[in-house]
Amino acid sequence: MKYYEREHVEAYARIRAEGLDQWNDLHAQDGARGYEHFAAREFLERELPERGDGRTVFEYGCGTGGAACFMASRGYAVHAMDLVPDAIQMARERASERGLDVVFDVGDVCRGAGPGRTVDYVVDCFCLQSIVTDEDRSTVLDGVHRWLEPGGLFILTTAMFEPGREYGDDRYDPHTGIVWTPSPRDTEGARLLDRTWFAPVRRHLKPDALRRELERHGLDVIVQSGEFGGNVVCRRRATTA
Repeated sequence: MKYYEREHVEAYARIRAEGLDQWNDLHAQDGARGYEHFAAREFLERELPERGDGRTVFEYGCGTGGAACFMASRGYAVHAMDLVPDAIQMARERASERGLDVVFDVGDVCRGAGPGRTVDYVVDCFCLQSIVTDEDRSTVLDGVHRWLEPGGLFILTTAMFEPGREYGDDRYDPHTGIVWTPSPRDTEGARLLDRTWFAPVRRHLKPDALRRELERHGLDVIVQSGEFGGNVVCRRRATTA
């Protein structure tokens, strides 16, 4: 099992069983705002044209589909994907309830899944921080570059390093930005630290490190904002012969 699968499968099973709306509802300080009030909404409202006019979007890590439905309601042609079947089933139900035409698929972008076509926008609403290893992040960010039309935009909002943050039983590696959490030893990438098995669970980078990573994958940062620098807009860099 890959390091990110157990957490997300269990979380969306709980969301479905408890009748919750979205991931943030699992955390008292973030939840109970309703399906339309997903965490990245304000950022998308600011960075995307108000009228989609059929522009194409691929969102990966879409969860229960709040952002995908929001974009579809504004006239974007949206293809959204998540690795968890429960999340996609809920997303399809929510889109149907709202009369929205969104293509939702089960797929894992770390294993090569994608839109199967180029698009005007690729959107990531708090998924990238859960893609931890260098190999997986390279797979995804190379995919973003490949999926975008020339001049297309990558709209990313991600959790970042926060000075003074307490990690409790988790371990934060300041050299890599990787957060390690206690985990069963059969989890991919688990390692033994002080007689306890830990697995990589998050990647919390500083703003400059995130910018350099994106630019290494042909994504030129044109906006980086937010308190900790996690709201980012990139333009696909043209390839040279």
